[in-house]
Amino acid sequence: MTQMQQTILDAFHFRHATKRFDANKHISDSDFNTILEAARLSPSSLGLEPWKFLVIQNPELRDKLKAISWGAQGQLETASHFVLILARKNVTSQSPYVQHLLRDVKQYSEESIPATEKKFDNFQTNFHINDTDLSLLEWARKQTYIALGNMMTSAALLNIDSCPIEGFDLDAVTDFLTEEGILDSEHFAPSVMVAFGYRETEPKAKVRQSQDDIVEWLE
Repeated sequence: MTQMQQTILDAFHFRHATKRFDANKHISDSDFNTILEAARLSPSSLGLEPWKFLVIQNPELRDKLKAISWGAQGQLETASHFVLILARKNVTSQSPYVQHLLRDVKQYSEESIPATEKKFDNFQTNFHINDTDLSLLEWARKQTYIALGNMMTSAALLNIDSCPIEGFDLDAVTDFLTEEGILDSEHFAPSVMVAFGYRETEPKAKVRQSQDDIVEWLE
C-alpha cells in the first residue's frame, strides 16, 4: 500500500460522527477555509452547484436552533464551526440562476447556450427531476450531500472531527431562518447540517460490513 493510500484510509478510520466536541478547541481560519473550498469545488449534476453554505457561529442563533434540532444538541453547544447546507429551489435551464451560471460564471458562448439548455432539459426529464417543484428540490438536496461528504473527508484529512446531522424539524428550521431574515425561502430550503471541531472523548473502534458483503464485481 502506498503512503497516499494509507493516508486516505487512515482519514476514514479517524472520522466518526462526533456528538460533542471540545469546546475549548477551535479550528484555524486556514483549516476551515480548506473545508469550505472542498465544498465549493465539489462536483454537482450538470455542474449546477445548487447549494449555499450557512456558517452559523452566532451563539444566540445556535441556541435557538438547538430547540428545534434534536440531533444537534451536543454539537450546537460545542462545535468550533457549525454549517447548515441549503439546497437551491427550481434549478431549471430557464431559471435566472442557471442563466447567470451559463452566461456570467461559466461564460458559455451565446451560440452554445441553446444546446446546453436542451441537454439540461433532457436530463431532468429523463430522470423525472423536473416533474414537480418537490422533485426538483429533492434532486438539489442530493447534490448537497456530495459537498457534505467532501467537507467531512477533508476535515478528517486535517485531523478535524465532524458530524452530519439530519435530526431537525425541517418546517420549524425553515420558518425560523426565514423569520430571522437568514433564509430566502423562495430560492432555498434547508438540506442538512454538519458540525466541525475536535472530539471531546475518543470514540469506539469503527465497525463496518466487509467489502465482500457490499461489493459485487461483474466481469
